[in-house]
Amino acid sequence: MAYDLEEQEQIANFKAFWNRFGNLISWVLILACGAYAAYNFWNSHERDLSREASNRYVLLTEALDAKDNAKVQRIAGEVEKGYGRSAYAPMAALAAAKSAFDANDLKTAKAQLQWAIDHGNDEYKSVARLRLSGVLLDEKAYDGALAALNGDFLPQFAAEVADRRGDVLVAQNKLADARTAYQNALDKMGKQHPGRQIVQVKLDAIGGAPVNPAVTVTQKAAA
Repeated sequence: MAYDLEEQEQIANFKAFWNRFGNLISWVLILACGAYAAYNFWNSHERDLSREASNRYVLLTEALDAKDNAKVQRIAGEVEKGYGRSAYAPMAALAAAKSAFDANDLKTAKAQLQWAIDHGNDEYKSVARLRLSGVLLDEKAYDGALAALNGDFLPQFAAEVADRRGDVLVAQNKLADARTAYQNALDKMGKQHPGRQIVQVKLDAIGGAPVNPAVTVTQKAAA
């Protein structure tokens, strides 16, 4: 096929360009294709892992319903070890903690809750810290319970944290501080909060709202 001078010049320029940059372009294309293939493989691998973790979690819930604590702990350990990056792992840890608590195995319950604190997202960490404080309260490890409540919590847990703090302070017979904690919990609860009535009962049981010293002084002066 004959080419005119302009076409021949374009071909010559292209050959010169390719001789200079052809290898580089080829390697860039190879790397890009490899990265795309790796990305697709990774996504497929993650989907497979998520599906496997989901299946394991279903087995865990069945064991939980059957009150088979040994099986629950075994499956939870498998999920935590094999699928620790999935959302099912902290869910499994929380479920295993409940199973262990119900079986009066507080050591395992605390270990599972600590796993959720160490590996879960902020919501799971908040739930786990709150539950851990409850286990420590049952063990009468009051300082440990308060330390757990001093950890980081999402704002939506503020009322529950204050309520649990009140429970610990009551157990320590620090009733003035407990009244303050319960009142703080009520202040953070909406009127429709399901736990509001329970907190009010606990507050009333230890003498109601804390006394405001300024109000007391004013009342005495008026008398």
